[in-house]
Amino acid sequence: MSEQKIREELTKYARKAVTQGLVVGPGGNISARSGSTMLLSPSGYALEDIEPDEWIAVDIETGETQSESTRPSSEVLMHLYSYRVNPDIQAVVHTHPAYTIALSLVFDHLPHLFPDQSALVGDIGFVPYVLPTTKLLADAAAAKITEHTALILMNHGLVTTGKNLREAYYRTQVVEESAKVYMIAKAAGEPRILTAEQYKEIQSLESEAYRVQLLQQQIK
Repeated sequence: MSEQKIREELTKYARKAVTQGLVVGPGGNISARSGSTMLLSPSGYALEDIEPDEWIAVDIETGETQSESTRPSSEVLMHLYSYRVNPDIQAVVHTHPAYTIALSLVFDHLPHLFPDQSALVGDIGFVPYVLPTTKLLADAAAAKITEHTALILMNHGLVTTGKNLREAYYRTQVVEESAKVYMIAKAAGEPRILTAEQYKEIQSLESEAYRVQLLQQQIK
């Protein structure tokens, strides 16, 4: 995919995140890999206001930017470290979804609840609260980013990854829906969660593998 197309995709999913209430104000940050660089949201911008030419190119190896007037997101290290430790990652979506944050205030796990969650996200990692925008947070996320496609940052937000922006963004939606379902169910009683055997059965379904394969295909 060309750099221009990636910039357009970033703009599209940034606006989706705002429209669907996954971030408010200047919160959240999104990036995508383009060769040896990543294109990252600029610091201080509301995601819905970023135009395709305003995404900042950052060298993944050196961390150097190609912008003299605009800073990259303050979470630049978390994005950089994710790409460095896991070459399969092509996109990182960091949002502040309400149900996911609420869940992290009272629980330190999110069990498997329904098939889409198990098939598209898998086991969800939890990162204890670390001061945002710091190297400590970047290190904490990078330590788990190879094992999980979704990390709940406790008292903070959510990070999802994917082989493209579409996959990373869908994972954000599914985790937030999972958190919502779990919180509602917990308020009514003790939820019936999927067993480890049921989780493995879902992941082994050919139909689910096909859906994931389609999701991972590059957008032309």
